[in-house]
Amino acid sequence: MPITFYGHYFSSFCQKALIAFYEHGLDYTFREIDFQNDEIMQELGALWPIRKMPVIVDQNRTVIESSIIVEYVDERYHRDFRLIPQDADRAIEVRFMDRFFDHYVATPQMKLVIDAMRSEGEHDPYGVAKAKVMLETSYAWLDEKMKDRTWAIGNDFTLADCAAGPHLFYAHWSHPIDPRFENLRAYRDRLMARPSFARCIEDGRYFRPFFPLDVPHMDLD
Repeated sequence: MPITFYGHYFSSFCQKALIAFYEHGLDYTFREIDFQNDEIMQELGALWPIRKMPVIVDQNRTVIESSIIVEYVDERYHRDFRLIPQDADRAIEVRFMDRFFDHYVATPQMKLVIDAMRSEGEHDPYGVAKAKVMLETSYAWLDEKMKDRTWAIGNDFTLADCAAGPHLFYAHWSHPIDPRFENLRAYRDRLMARPSFARCIEDGRYFRPFFPLDVPHMDLD
């Protein structure tokens, strides 16, 4: 029986989990989350009262949070490679880089998006400025980190890259990566060309007009 995946194709955290599905060639049944749809929200809430996505159900087992979902499918359904290295030291580095992309790229990026969705008079210019500083700091750190690496921890595609792809994709839309960070921009390009993430980009293309920041010129191909 295919895994049931509760999420949205335009969500970076859902894309992060879906990359792992595509890397391992997993089938799934998709339940699209619509916050205006009471039926699907009740269904999601019965599985996870916090009502955050993604959530998966596999053989009556509910698995929550994108990093945990990636680890779950990697442990149970991996093929000839692993997204979490078996070597303990390398696994720690992968998990650290995963946390870095979630906390220091995705979180400030979402701050910019959420602020853009607020009504006039409800904006948070101080918070936006702090988020941009965090992104600039993260970009600079990552650019140095990626100067001699193909993927986040070296030559192997891992959980960290599952996080990096969608988070850097939308971060560049929200606060463009300066051309001086050429290592980071090249890494983002490699992620976009990876078949598993390229599929996520296509899955979410329909929803681009709903992105609240004016980036029609970004990543048109």
